[in-house]
Amino acid sequence: MSGESPAPASRPRTAGRRRRIGLALAGGGPLGGIYEIGALLALADSLEGLDLVDLDVYVGVSSGGLVAAALANGVSPAQMYRLFIDDGADAALKPEVFLKPAFGEFRRRAAVLPGLAWSAAGEYLRDPFRRGVMRSLSTLSRAVPTGMFDNGAIDAFLARMFAANGRTNDFRRLARKLYLVATNLDTGVSVTFGKPGQDHVPISRAVEASAALPGLFPPVEIDGEHYVDGALNKTLHASVALDEGVGLLLCVNPLVPFDATGASRRGRLTVEKLNHGGLPLVLSQTFRAVIHSRMKVGMEKYRRLYPDADVVLFEPDREDADMFFANIFSYSQRRRLCATAFATTRHNLRLRAPMLRRILARHGVSIREDRLADSARDVRAALVDPRPIRADPHAGRSVRSASRDLAHTLDQLERWLRGRAAATR
Repeated sequence: MSGESPAPASRPRTAGRRRRIGLALAGGGPLGGIYEIGALLALADSLEGLDLVDLDVYVGVSSGGLVAAALANGVSPAQMYRLFIDDGADAALKPEVFLKPAFGEFRRRAAVLPGLAWSAAGEYLRDPFRRGVMRSLSTLSRAVPTGMFDNGAIDAFLARMFAANGRTNDFRRLARKLYLVATNLDTGVSVTFGKPGQDHVPISRAVEASAALPGLFPPVEIDGEHYVDGALNKTLHASVALDEGVGLLLCVNPLVPFDATGASRRGRLTVEKLNHGGLPLVLSQTFRAVIHSRMKVGMEKYRRLYPDADVVLFEPDREDADMFFANIFSYSQRRRLCATAFATTRHNLRLRAPMLRRILARHGVSIREDRLADSARDVRAALVDPRPIRADPHAGRSVRSASRDLAHTLDQLERWLRGRAAATR
């Protein structure tokens, strides 16, 4: 199996835990994945007794699948920041990987175009008055590419990353449960990779399938079936984790409808009519509204069907213009967006602290009141993870790379010591 590791990818679960804890991450493209990393950094920094790389069950959809797969493989949110968001020495997933044209799909469609053109011409000439030109030309629609960009690079990148020591690209070798949801294009049915019968598929390939947003990326073929984005049926698929007997399920949904009127009224936006932004903004708002309304229905259903489980949802501020208008292909904007997600999640925790304190305590988790009360605490304080991370296990261990890892570790240690010194003053 691609990227198979000789040993389970993670250490044994913490002993003595009374109830199982899970994490469900919704989709939202690269933008959503960035937001989720920021939110998870806030949760890791603000909650005591919660190790996000040592949970019992992970469920991911679309870009949330990439984040969930990394967590299940022991990659912390701080390490993901260095890999996916920062532009330092550890940066491994560049923005241009999402913009590589799907040349293979273009070639396949171009190859059938001559035959389709002859077929369309023949149909028209046989009965031009009944069929008409437009009806005959509709045959050519089969030559239109099913996606503009090649998502195979995501599979290749993750396969390399999960081939490193201590990680695995095999669902069956993980020490934790990981489920990645995609949609079967021919049946419209959700398929959960990681469940028995679907756990032989490489994790990296399952992430690619779950994130294949129609129109942007071609469907992904697995065992003769074609799969597209897992969010087509549900936004979170939280029931996959709840069916595993999870007592506490933390959920992050990065996409909510933008309240342009409210943002304008509070001085966060100069123009309150999204129609002025053209078709892209209209489509973005429509997509957000549809998936969010569907998720709200799902959350109510979870409360009825799983009354003994605590489901806690974290979402962005609906008036956050940065989240709605962000250019995810700019490193500076990606860092700002992640910082915004960190601050928003901390604010959410402060507002809901009286209720969340009781819920989390039932599962051995407590809120770090001192950190939430520190208004100057920002995302940089949560990036202390001295472990070096290499996305490509075949890159070699040169003296230069070892020196870089040591320097990074010392920098992180120095930052931690400064923080401790400031806290004790």
